[in-house]
Amino acid sequence: MRAVGALIGLAIGDALGAPLEGLPPPSVRVTEMHGGGIHNTLPGQYTDDTLQASALAETLVQCGGFDTDDFARRLIRAYRAHPGFFGPTSRAVLDLIESGVGPRDAARMAHETLGGSRSNGSVMRGVPVGIFYSPREVREASLAASGVTHFDTAAGEASAFVNRMVSGMCRGEEAGAAFGHALAACHDPELRGLLEDYQAYPPEPSLDALLCTHCAVRVFMEASSFRDAVVTAVNLGGDADTVGAIVGGLAGACFGCRAIPASWLSTLCDREDLLALARRLSLASRP
Repeated sequence: MRAVGALIGLAIGDALGAPLEGLPPPSVRVTEMHGGGIHNTLPGQYTDDTLQASALAETLVQCGGFDTDDFARRLIRAYRAHPGFFGPTSRAVLDLIESGVGPRDAARMAHETLGGSRSNGSVMRGVPVGIFYSPREVREASLAASGVTHFDTAAGEASAFVNRMVSGMCRGEEAGAAFGHALAACHDPELRGLLEDYQAYPPEPSLDALLCTHCAVRVFMEASSFRDAVVTAVNLGGDADTVGAIVGGLAGACFGCRAIPASWLSTLCDREDLLALARRLSLASRP
């Protein structure tokens, strides 16, 4: 149930945070699903965090592992169906890929055009890699999945950190052990510095991949339950859906699907489809 909880938790955090995206922290604490916000979402409606994570999960299940071309095709389909949800980095890359540019070249070109790609888009969607791959394999796969849209290696390292925690917890590690192993495997000195003493820095629900990862990891590590983690995450405002998605993925991997509040799960859009995908991914995952 931890593997299922990780993917469903991501979707729950995304949907709970969607109406708060891009806004300051709410004056009244949000604890249940509602709609509205800059995307005028319905209660329980998720955004591109879940769309991209679902595309990645489908690739892993259908291909038996990560496949760049298959994932890029699935991302483009999701992007064309819901273009308003996608951020500038992913939009620029997917437009280039659709025009015939290869994924790696497209990521580099977008990085150069936009003046960087250290945004959090590849972190928010990466949880399926942690579910699917064992701890010894997860870093390489995380970097490959991130690199489809994010040329900046720091974004890949941030994704790898979260995914290593998810991989460990889905396979029985407690949160503290999973965090320690992820920290030991972290190759980015700035990210490592932020997370070694995560309580020394305030949580910033930022679009920046490293700040967003620190924010999500700190909120998760200080939470006592799935509900506590996700409610705290989304009520920070800012990039609330993405911080909510990352925290939801971590908390789902830690506490399991049964820890998700029933009122949230019953309101989640496409609940049965997402549960079926989560189960398929869990069954296909490597020990």
